[in-house]
Amino acid sequence: MSTQPVGIHDLSFATTHYFLDHAVLAERLGVDRDKFYLGIGQEKMSVAAADEDIVTLAAAAAKPILERHGTEGIRTVLLATETGVDQSKAAALYLHSLIGLPNTARVVELKQACYGGTAGLAFAAGLIARDPSERVLVIAADIAKYELDTPGEPTQGAAAVAMLISANPAIVTLDPQQGLYSADIMDFWRPNYRSEAIVDGKTSVNAYQKAAQEAWTDYRRRGGRELTEFAAFCYHQPFTKMAYKAHKHLLESQGFTADAADIDAAIKLTTLYNRTVGNSYTASLYLGLAALLDHADDLTGKPLAFLSYGSGAVAEFFSGTVEPGYREHIRTAANQAAIDSREPIDYAHYRALHEAASPSDGAYHATAEETRRPYRLAAISGHKRIYEAR
Repeated sequence: MSTQPVGIHDLSFATTHYFLDHAVLAERLGVDRDKFYLGIGQEKMSVAAADEDIVTLAAAAAKPILERHGTEGIRTVLLATETGVDQSKAAALYLHSLIGLPNTARVVELKQACYGGTAGLAFAAGLIARDPSERVLVIAADIAKYELDTPGEPTQGAAAVAMLISANPAIVTLDPQQGLYSADIMDFWRPNYRSEAIVDGKTSVNAYQKAAQEAWTDYRRRGGRELTEFAAFCYHQPFTKMAYKAHKHLLESQGFTADAADIDAAIKLTTLYNRTVGNSYTASLYLGLAALLDHADDLTGKPLAFLSYGSGAVAEFFSGTVEPGYREHIRTAANQAAIDSREPIDYAHYRALHEAASPSDGAYHATAEETRRPYRLAAISGHKRIYEAR
């Protein structure tokens, strides 16, 4: 087994064609917009067009990485999602025809609520430790969807984050310690017969906080860093205020005073993209990392903390150190362009997209051309999804 450092060599982000401003949703629901802007820390949410899904998002996120690095050495592709498009076939297999993945790679889809992307990262690190010449493409892609007119509706969103994991990484080197916690909890789930998730909000917040504390305890037990060492904390963000709640709980559980200014310093920059994209489930934590790297002062050599949480529930606390020269490899302009190039959507159009059902009769169904992103779902025909590059 190799002792070479392993971590994130490249990171790329994609989101949808549309966004819905929470002010529009607040007006529809008859509430003050600050209930969303301030109360949960969400201002906009990305909304998938009729011809967008997790495959088109994943392809758009992964394309810049393959353009920069090529496919040589990529022996594994792991796509984490809880918005799967098929019960059997891995969503990442559709990427072959879109972005040219190598045939000499294992391709797998991972699922455990919002934790799946971190599972992919951990599995990738293990594969590379076995053979440092290999690289692993990890993609986290999700479209968060809740029933209309429910408390979960303002926490919807959509995005994909692709990461190239390698030995001697250019952006973040992972520490070897991980803290783990799992428990059978019904705080959030989506049965096969439903297109929207079921969530018990209060139970989920409490479960998240307990899981964060337990995962931290396991991390420290295994020799992890002190809480005071970290320059910033990246949390899974089902809504951005959850990161603040989780960090406050973690500090207090360890006997620290949860000063608001200190929490803001540790958390705020990680929330900048999630505030306007919304919940992207498996991608959320890594969208927080992208925002931090893009907006923080020089982080060279500084340790970062990561808390991944997936309802049901699995949590992992892990850490890593930012590499010298990382700014030459991050994609600040492209990330901002992905957000700024979205088009606003009115409530009627948003609702129509939300209520649209996938055809199930096996006939040919062309998909309305809406997105101007690089890839689209062109049709569903004979129960087959047909994608095209724009």
